[in-house]
Amino acid sequence: MLKQDKLSLGILLGLLTPGIAFFIYYLAVFLPRDLSLPDFFVMLKNNKQLIPKIISICLLANGVVFYLYTRKRRDLTARGIFLITLLYAIVILLLKII
Repeated sequence: MLKQDKLSLGILLGLLTPGIAFFIYYLAVFLPRDLSLPDFFVMLKNNKQLIPKIISICLLANGVVFYLYTRKRRDLTARGIFLITLLYAIVILLLKII
């Protein structure tokens, strides 16, 4: 499945990769501090200026996946990843403005 060159695969990867990176970030940074996942979400709810920063960190994973797909010449998939990354960037800008 990951060897296909489809725009829909790129969109799916672009949506899932930051979510996976979010949980890896949680496990690496906040789990050693004995902060449970529900408590982490409450902390994010109370500290809204932290949300765009964490989303930006999680988007780095999209950059890695985009790089891998461009190196393999799977341009349609890379285009889908790039499209979703741009949408995430717009969301980050809107969160910083609001």
